Order: sequence, then structure tokens, then C-alpha cells
Amino acid sequence: MNRQGRSQLALGVILILLGAWFLADRTVPAFHDFFSRYTEWPSNMFLIGGVILLIGLVLGQPGMAVPAAIVAGIGGIFYYQEAFNDYESWSYMWTPIPGFVGIGSILAGLLGDNIAHNVKRGLNLMVVSAVLFLVFSSFFGGWNLLGNFGPAILLILLGLWVLGSGIYRSYRRKDE
Repeated sequence: MNRQGRSQLALGVILILLGAWFLADRTVPAFHDFFSRYTEWPSNMFLIGGVILLIGLVLGQPGMAVPAAIVAGIGGIFYYQEAFNDYESWSYMWTPIPGFVGIGSILAGLLGDNIAHNVKRGLNLMVVSAVLFLVFSSFFGGWNLLGNFGPAILLILLGLWVLGSGIYRSYRRKDE
């Protein structure tokens, strides 16, 4: 079976399963009661991310791990904001999103899509995302990790990391 045929088959099976899910949710009260806590906002974002990952695995597209990680990660952000009633945190809570892309890249690499390139790119995105989170959360979120000089110190450390990785890359290419 060619790729288009597999895609159509997978999409058909997923639609049938989704329809059966909705039918059971409407007709079987025990089913609805059991799964209601998993399908409420924002927990359903995790479920949607898992479905996207499952579709990618069924279709043989490991790159689908990236959008799956983004959707599930944004669901995690919304879950945190909902659980702690911390909606003001959005001024810095967007910064983990590049890290979610990194997690998806690493997962795609581990699933067989150019492992070395994806793991390296994923780790770089996660480091940049973590530094951005620390800088922006210390500016806007009241984090006082490194005192008044925290954002400046973190930016200097990020600059040193970028500079060091560039120098390392240039020396590595020269040796090859």
C-alpha cells in the first residue's frame, strides 16, 4: 500500500474511533462519567497532542511529534494557569513554546527522523527556551533567583553559550 493509501486508511480508522467515542460518550453514562475529567479544558489539550502523535506514528511521519509536543505543552501551560489561577503569567509563559518544539524534535529524532540533527536542534531550542523563561519570568513574574541582576546575568550566560557553541562549531569544521 502506498503512502496516500496508508494515510487514508489511518484517517478513516481515526474518524471511526472518534465517532464511536462520541457515540459512547452520549449514550453510556458510565463511559461519560469515567472520561469526563480527561476531556475537560485544559486537560483535553494533552489528549489532542497524543492523538496528533498517534496519527504521526500510524502514518510513519515522526515529524508529527513536533506539533504534538507543541499542543500538549500549551495544554500544560493552560493547565498550570487554570490550576493556580495565574493568568498574569502569560507575559512570560510563552517562552517554553520553543522548548516544546525542541522536545518534539528530539522525539522525532528518536522515532527515526535524522536522530543526530534533531536531537542537537532540540537541545539547543530547549536551552534557549529555558534561558528566555528565566529572563522573562524574572522581569515580569517576580522571580528573584539571582537578585536584581538576574536578567542581566542570564543574558550574559546565554551570549557566552551562543558564542562558545559558534566557536566550537567553527573549530570542529576546521578539523574535519
